Amino acid sequence: MISQLNPSDFAAWRDRVAADLAPTVLPVVLDVREPWEVQTASVREDGFSLLALPMREVPARLAELKDMLGTGHPIACLCHHGMRSQQVANYLAQGGFAEVVNLQGGIDAWTQQVDPSVPRY
Repeated sequence: MISQLNPSDFAAWRDRVAADLAPTVLPVVLDVREPWEVQTASVREDGFSLLALPMREVPARLAELKDMLGTGHPIACLCHHGMRSQQVANYLAQGGFAEVVNLQGGIDAWTQQVDPSVPRY
C-alpha cells in the first residue's frame, strides 16, 4: 500500500528521508503531469530534486529511473489531483522502488496547503 502524504506534511517527510541520504543527494518529487501542465503550474525545488516525467513515459523509462536513482531512493509522486500520481506510485512500488509516497491532492492541494503562489488550473 502506497503512503498518502498531504502536501502540508511534505517538508517533514523530505527532511526525514533526506537524513538517510548522502549530503549531496536529495529526495525526488516525480511530477507525472503533461508538459503543458508543468508549464502552467509547478513546485519549486526546495530541499528536493524535481523530475518531470509524464505518466505515459514511466513504463518505458523504468529501467532508466532505477539506474539514475536506485530503488531505495525516496520519491514523492505528484500530479494535478493525486490520481495519476497514485497509479505511478503503485507502478514504481511494483517495479521494486521501496520508498515511494503519493502527494495526496496533487499540485492543487500543494497550492492550498504549501505555496499559494503556484497557480491553480
